[in-house]
This record gives sequence, C-alpha cells and structure tokens, in this order.
Amino acid sequence: MSSVSDDGRGEAAERAGPAAAPLPCTRLTARQAIAAVSEAYTELADPEGPGTAAAASRAPAAAAFPPNGPLGWRGYDEMRARAHARTGEHESVVTALATMGGTEAVVLSFEFRYLGGSLGERTGDRLEAAYTLARERGLPVVSLIATGGSRMQEGMRALTQLQRVAAQSARNRAAGLPQIAVLRDPTTGGGWATLGAAADVILALPGAQVGFAGSRVRPADADPYAYSAEGQLASGHLDAVVPPDRLRTTLQHWLHLLCGTGGAAGSSGSGEEEALAPAPLPSARGVPGLPESGWGAVTRAREPRRPRAEAYLRAYFDDRQEISGDRCGGVDPGMRCGFGRHQGRTIAFAAQCGTATRPAGFRTAARLIRLADRLGIPVLTLVDTPGAANDAAAERAGAGAAIADAFAALATARVPVTSLLIGEGGSGGALALAAPDRLWATPDSYFSVIAPELAAAILKRDPAQIHETADQLRIRPQDLLDLGVIRGIAPPA
Repeated sequence: MSSVSDDGRGEAAERAGPAAAPLPCTRLTARQAIAAVSEAYTELADPEGPGTAAAASRAPAAAAFPPNGPLGWRGYDEMRARAHARTGEHESVVTALATMGGTEAVVLSFEFRYLGGSLGERTGDRLEAAYTLARERGLPVVSLIATGGSRMQEGMRALTQLQRVAAQSARNRAAGLPQIAVLRDPTTGGGWATLGAAADVILALPGAQVGFAGSRVRPADADPYAYSAEGQLASGHLDAVVPPDRLRTTLQHWLHLLCGTGGAAGSSGSGEEEALAPAPLPSARGVPGLPESGWGAVTRAREPRRPRAEAYLRAYFDDRQEISGDRCGGVDPGMRCGFGRHQGRTIAFAAQCGTATRPAGFRTAARLIRLADRLGIPVLTLVDTPGAANDAAAERAGAGAAIADAFAALATARVPVTSLLIGEGGSGGALALAAPDRLWATPDSYFSVIAPELAAAILKRDPAQIHETADQLRIRPQDLLDLGVIRGIAPPA
C-alpha cells in the first residue's frame, strides 16, 4: 500500500539519546524507538551519495536522484523538505548498531512522520547496507517498524524496493542470522509483507495497526480487529503482543536465546552443527515403576494429575520465550514451542500438551524445528497427545499436509533432536514429533499405532477385550524398548 501524503503524526521530532526512557509506542521517533530498547547505539553512515555501493547498484538513471524523484512527481521535493523540517531526517528509516542486553545487533527503525514511514529508493539503499553489514559482522537484525507501505510518489521504483529488502532478508536467513521484528503503529503494506512477516520472531506493541491493507484502502465493512496486533496474534501471524514497558527486556531475552552459547548465530550450514551436542534428556517427573499391563500403561498416561508439558518445561529451563502460530492463520494452544536456556545453553523445544494436536500445532512445530536448524540450536520435543485432531475443521485445515510437514522438518534437521514421550503416544499425531532413533519414554507413558479402544472396534472385538488388545499391541515403555522403538526409559528426577 502507498503513502498518500506527507502528513506525519504528533509533535515535531525530539531527538533522544541512548539513555532516553521508553515512551508510549505511538509517540516514538525512530531514534527514540532505538533508545527505548537499547543501552547504546551508533547510527550507521548514510549510504546515499555518489560513489556508494548502493548508488552503484542502481540503474544509471536512478543513481542521481532527479528533481521531484524518478516520476517527476510535482511537489515531491517540497514534501521531502517539509518532512525533513518536521523530523530532522533525510529518509524514513534510521539504521544503527545497538547493544541490547550485551548483544550487538543491527537495528532498522522507521520514522513514520517522514512521509508515513514509506519505502522509497533511498530507504532501500539504507536497508540494503544495514543487512549487508549484519552479514559481514555475523549480527542479528532487529526491525522497529512503523510504515504505511511503498512511496507512491516514486511509483514502481519504490515498489521494487520490496524485492531488494526480501532478497537481503533471505541472504541473512541463509547465513543463519536471526531476524526479529517489532511492529509499531502502523505496520502495513510492503513493510509488513517483507521486514515484518518474514522475521523469525515477530513481536507487536498493543493496539498497533498491522496488516497488508492500510486503513484507507481496505473494504469499508472490514473488521478492524483483523488488522490489529491482537487480531494478527489470534490468527497465528505474530508470536506475542508485548507492552512497551516490557519490550526492552523481551528483546534482550530473545537475542540472548538466539545468539547465545549453544546456539551461536551463523553456525548453521558451516559444518559446526555436526558436532553440536544434543539437548540433555529431561528427567521423568511422574510416578516411578513400570506398568504391569498394556491397559495399565494407558490408564497411567491418561491420569489427569500426571505431569504435563508445563511441568517439564518449568523444571528443565531457567529462562524461555515462546513463539506462537503457524503463519497460515492458525494457533494450537495444545502445542508449546520456543527457545530456553538449560545449563547455560540455548535449546529449542516443541511440546505437546496432552490434547489432540491440530494442523496449526504441527505447522508451528515444523516452523520451530526449521528455525532451530538454521540457527544451529539443538531441539527437544515432548510427545504427549491422544493423536492428531480428526474433526472436519482439522481436515479442512490440512491435517495430512501439516503432519507431513512436521515429519519432513524432523527428517531433514541437521541439528540433533532429542524426544521424550511423557504421556500418550497416539499414532501418527505423536510420531510426527518423535525424532527418528532418538526417542526416550517415561514410565507413565505409552505409544501405540492406534488407541486400544479403536483397535478393538476395528477388529470387531467385544469391548471386554480392550484390555487384551492393549497387551497385544505391546505399548508399554518396556515393550517399546524391547521392540527398538525407544532408546531407553528416562530416569526419575
């Protein structure tokens, strides 16, 4: 979507130094936004001007910015002059090297009061230079976005900047460098579809307008909630909505997790992942002793008071942050995914919570595994589900394709994956999170090709034969060990 005027928001820009205190999200200038989340920052040199790499990469006709821009848009130079007088900026984005919780990052911060934070050719120059610097130094990129989209006063020249940004983002992704986006108000158009939605972790400030369609171009009867940070979170497109007073700490946690020891940025694809130590096996937290019968194993696994994923995650991690959503319109609260610190190392986790796993859950887990693989971070999966959701809504959401995606993510992961069966192991829905050849089980768990009740029904057996069927299926932890399905039985805490 395009900027339609040079109107900005709020009062004249007030420059804030690195020590500036956080301000309400809708009133932050580009530099205040950087200062609000960092201990210190140094602005990057402007790549604009004759002889720069950015200028050399453009077509000869574009290297020297003509009067009123590439379209000769009447009054465009005056618009830019007014925007500069109002904000003190020469473009809609400020790029910087910043320190956040001791982690250095390249930061891209948009100034919405400069032509609506819109993207033009010079914006693309600055963004390209910043992404390039991040690759050269092996640094993460943090985007603080507030934009109305592409700058219509530069026409298609502005729109093609989205391709430049997308290419740069893809190169940093291939280099194994994390990208975190913070969606300020508003984040719309190409800024959302490139810098925002393409990030590995997407955070948003409360009440921020978020969507591809800006407020002036969406249908008149459109539900405004769908274009809000909260609505996008509910639809699986964001990882969290973070209050302004918690944003600095949250970003510090994420950078520490994604760039810290055990998950160093840039390690993926270098061969280092082959020597990466796997996630240590969690201790069993349920009742000790092995079940005497197959049905006894089922009963213990279905016990409501049995420890679930939250108990295991709380005991295993010192600090953790979670991602949310499948980026396809779905969220499954029965799948917990994220990154945490265990014994000084970052470990990624995907944990089923004992409910039937929905397609969004499998897709979120696959997203987590692929991200961890790219960043060189070992993975822990906790398996606990009666099976994949099998209602009509799950079928319409692509249950089969989502399960296949999870299988593929595990099968192709280059980082080690450790899996622990902590409760019910219901057929393919559980197997989709079980690492091949690296699966353990707790004493209060079982794994079955099908639930004993359903097996008896399919075999047209009397309900009284369910217990016998459970024994025949050999689903107890000790049976699974004898069959070579698991590596071992997890010791108690």
